[in-house]
Parts: sequence; structure tokens; C-alpha cells
Amino acid sequence: MNAQEIRNAYLKFFEDRGHAVLKRAPLVLHDDPTTLFTGSGMQPMIPYLLGEPHPNGARLTDSQTCIRAQDIDDVGDNRHTTFFEMLGNWSLGDYFKDQQIRWMWEFLTEVVKIDPHKLYVTCYIGEPKYNIPKDEEAAAVWKELFESKGIQAGMADIGSEQAGAARGVQPGERIFFYDGSKNWWSRNGKPETTPVGDPCGPDSEMFYEFDFIEHDPKFGVHCHPNCDCGRFMEIGNNVFMSYKKVADGVFEPLAQKNIDHGSGLERIAAAAQNDPDVFRVSLMWPIIEKLQQICGKDYGSHTESMRVIADHLRVATFLAVDGCVPSNKEQGYVMRRLIRRAIRYSFELGVEQNFLAEIVPVIADLYHHDFPEVAENRENIVAVLVKEEKAFRQTLRKGIKELQKLFAVTGQNHGDVLFTLYDTYGFPVELSVEECYKQGIKLDENWREQFEAKMEEQRNRSRTATKGEFKGGLGGQTLQHKKYHTATHLLQSALRQLFGLELRQHGSNITEERLRFDFNIDHKMTPEEIQQAEDLVNGWISEDLPVTFTEYPAKQALDMGAIGPFGERYGETVKVYQMGEGDHIASLEICGGPHVDHTGQLAEGGKRFKITKEEASSAGIRRIKAVLQ
Repeated sequence: MNAQEIRNAYLKFFEDRGHAVLKRAPLVLHDDPTTLFTGSGMQPMIPYLLGEPHPNGARLTDSQTCIRAQDIDDVGDNRHTTFFEMLGNWSLGDYFKDQQIRWMWEFLTEVVKIDPHKLYVTCYIGEPKYNIPKDEEAAAVWKELFESKGIQAGMADIGSEQAGAARGVQPGERIFFYDGSKNWWSRNGKPETTPVGDPCGPDSEMFYEFDFIEHDPKFGVHCHPNCDCGRFMEIGNNVFMSYKKVADGVFEPLAQKNIDHGSGLERIAAAAQNDPDVFRVSLMWPIIEKLQQICGKDYGSHTESMRVIADHLRVATFLAVDGCVPSNKEQGYVMRRLIRRAIRYSFELGVEQNFLAEIVPVIADLYHHDFPEVAENRENIVAVLVKEEKAFRQTLRKGIKELQKLFAVTGQNHGDVLFTLYDTYGFPVELSVEECYKQGIKLDENWREQFEAKMEEQRNRSRTATKGEFKGGLGGQTLQHKKYHTATHLLQSALRQLFGLELRQHGSNITEERLRFDFNIDHKMTPEEIQQAEDLVNGWISEDLPVTFTEYPAKQALDMGAIGPFGERYGETVKVYQMGEGDHIASLEICGGPHVDHTGQLAEGGKRFKITKEEASSAGIRRIKAVLQ
């Protein structure tokens, strides 16, 4: 089975067993306070895992596109990608360990036809100090299933990854018990680091063995399922979500026991064809083939470059599908970095001309049958990426001139200069170094350390900037945040009234001091237009309109005229916030909240809505900053 067939078979398998098939969530989640991107299939599910009823019932399944930008530097080997699909199924207080394990065994061995002799599993070893027992229940089910195929299924207590490397796998062993660093699931790792308030629990992972790969001793003396040498590949994880952390060192049973399963689609496809290279599966290989055609070079001799380009352009394509555009902030910055990194690697293939117009349609073709939003946005997707490619090639020319200027200034650390070119102009450090050598302007011996120090400063700033982000771009949930969130809705309504209904939100950020709103428009606003927008918003504030919300089926909400951020994808049921009533409705938006109870609260203390700045955000996108003063 190829990857597309495995995806469809998985969804049908669980649909036939009473699961509702959910649409994928967008890669940029406006209701998640923790990350820039959707990094796992369970992120949109957290409220329901904690006990909130899901509108589609207790059995759910989907195929969720995910981004893990922290893996960007690992791309280039045969299994790491920044973009992947996670096949997921959930039980919200319905079935539990026994049924889940049996279904996954059936799907892998009977539907996908993976050889069970190549499968190994891990379970949680337990933690007495937290009163969390060893997961012998899950291990017993696995043992029964292995033995049903005539496979000896010995068990081994491993503990840590380091202990696994020292011990290895003994003959006849199939089931391995690891500690919380490997077989405990929470959004922040092992029990000690699980955030207070989060659902969590032991998990049981499934591994496929590529028995023809020799163990590399640099990863430890012996190989074991959690070894990173490439012989074993994790293809799925059953999370038995049965606890909630209520205080440091204290875990209580959840009111309902849940199943949260995730399997990497590309990895299952690699196992199905017994090839450890995920870039050879049917969702990746056509991109590689097109690259070979464009550059006239072979994948075998230019493997890393082609892998990086294929991975990064898949990410950028789906970000464009979900309405993201390259910029210098947040998600747009990551998108820009991925596109430019792909172009930088194309130079190693000898490709110096624009080539995204040839590659992006190939990527779109791989998904348009199974994800309608790809087909619907095809022309825009190509246009966004091609425009960024052209802009970057112009930047490269400017970067060379700036490099010459910066190096002409004496007394500068060369690593700092290279970072300035990278951070300000998006000029890849490898190209900067290459250009320096071409021109003979010699680098400091420790330029790399200087550059990395600057990069670490930037990473720390990024981590700080994203801490505490709340839904809808909020930086918190105080009354002042709610006021500015409400004002943002009114601002969008005013702009749509002035410039037409095609105007949509392309991002927002809200603090206690101001709101920031990005929107599509083809010109700089005039002072008269800014004044008109202010007047409309202040008029609605003075009318003290009631602010209410109602839950609707997503299609009904959209049919009745409710709007949301550009590129947003919705579940079956959504919240619609309404400002006004009857025939006088100032705003009708799909949003997770929170807001004030009536618009007059924005005027408390005699304050009025005031636009303080209107500027360009990125190509075709303008940005407004506004305050209540």
C-alpha cells in the first residue's frame, strides 16, 4: 500500500468501528496557547481529553498535518522531517487499552500487511514515588497477540535509553519496559516535567525493525528499540491517558480514561515497503523525481540537499494552504526561513534559476484529492511561494553588497556580521562564508562560535516571545486583553464595511497595552480612511451593544455570514460571537473568545478607540496598531 492508500484505509478502518472522521485542524491554531504550529494530532483535542464532550461523540479519528520546526536541523537523514501526517484515533471515556492494542495490531498486520516478525513494542515501567504502576496490562495484550502469530514475546525491564544501549536486545524479546523519559506522555515529557493541570499517562509505542541495517556503535554499545541508529523506527504510539497532574509530584486519575493514538503516516508507509528512507514513500518521492529532472543530478549523490528541499517545500506549501504568508514575524518567519533554506540547498544542486513554479504544483498534486482545501487554493499557493522565491533572489544580490560593506568596517566580529546578514536579509550563512572566500575580506577563526552565540540569543527571544500566548493572538486573559480582543472584532467589521467583504484577518496580537491586526488590502490607508474606521468602531462602542456567543454547526455558521481568520479550517461545531442583536449586528465572527459582555465596556474611563499606526506587514498585507485611550 502507498501512503495515500494507508491514510484512507486507516480512516475507513476506524470509521467502520464507530469513529467520526474529523477534518484536519489548520497548522496555525488560534486557540492553542503553547505553540506556533500544530505539532501533533492531539493538540486540538485537549479540552475533550480533559472531559468536555466532543460534538461528534466519544470515538474520533483523523489524519492531521503537523509541523515540528524544532526538527529543522535534523532534516537530511532518512527519517526526520519538519512536516508529517499523524494518523490519529481517540476514545473519550469509551474503550481503553485492550481494544486499542488489538485494533492497531489488526490494522498494521492485516490491513497494511506489515510482517509481525518485524514489530517490537515498548511499555511504561512505572514510577512508585508517584504511585503509578508498571503497565503489565498493556504488555499482556501484546504478548498474546505476538504469540497468536507464533512469535515468542519475551519481556525486558530496560528503564532509561542509556540502559538500553548498555544491555541491548536479548533473543526472543519483543516487549520492553522504559521509564518516563520514553514511555510517559504529556505535552512536556516525563512525569516530573508534566505541566500541572495537563492530561497525561503511560504510553505503548510500536517499532518496525529494518533488520538489514547494521547498528552504529556511536549511538551506544548495543541496539534496542529506542536506539537512534536507524535500525528501529517508531511507527505509532498508543497513549493511555488516565491521569491529570494536580500538583508537583501528585497525579490523580482522570474522570474518564482516554485513548490518544498517533501514527506517523510516512513512517508506516516506509515500513510497508521495508525501506527506512521516508523520502521514498509516495508522498515524497515524486518531489525528489522532479528535483532530479530539474537539476539533472541523482538522488543518491545529492541526498541531503534533495531531502531538505522536498521537506521544506512541503511545509511551506501547506502553510500557504492555511493562509500563512512569508514575513519576519512568528509563523511567517518560519515559513520564510524554510523557503529560503530550500532555495539555499538548491544551489548545491546547481539550480540558480527560479524553480518553485515547477515543484509546488507537484506537491499540490499529491494532496488535492484527499484535502479539498489544497485544490481550492492551488493558484494562491503557487503564487505565494513563487513571489517569495523571486524576492529572496533579489535579497541575495543585496546581501552580497551588504556583506562587502559590513566587512569593510574594522573591529567587528565576523560571526556578528554573518548573523546580521542572516537575520536582517535572510542571507544563508553558508553562502556568506562562500562569498567571503571568493573575495579573499579572511574570517575570524572563531566566527562559528560568534554566529552560534547570536543564534542562541535569537532562540531565547523567540521562546520568550511565544510564552503565554493565548487564543486569538491574546497575550493573556485579563479584562484589558478581553477589551482589545473585542475591539479587534469591531475593527475588522469596520474595515470590511469600508473596503469590501473580501478583506479578512491575516493575523493578530493583543497585549494589555494595544491591539495589532493584519489584513489584506492593496493600498496604504489614507488619513480619511483611518478616521472613518475609528468613527465606525467608536460608534458601535457608544451604542453599548450586547456581546453573546452561540455554538453552531460549522457549515451553518459560515452560511449565515460568520467570518474567521483567513485560511482557518473548522471542526463540526464552532462558537460564533455576535455583537449587537436583531437587525443591528456590528460583528459576527467564529472565535474561541474571550470577550467583554457589552461593547460599552471599551469606553470605561472615557476612553476611545484610536489607530496609532498603519503600516505594511508583508506583500499585500497591511498592519494596524490601535489603543483605547
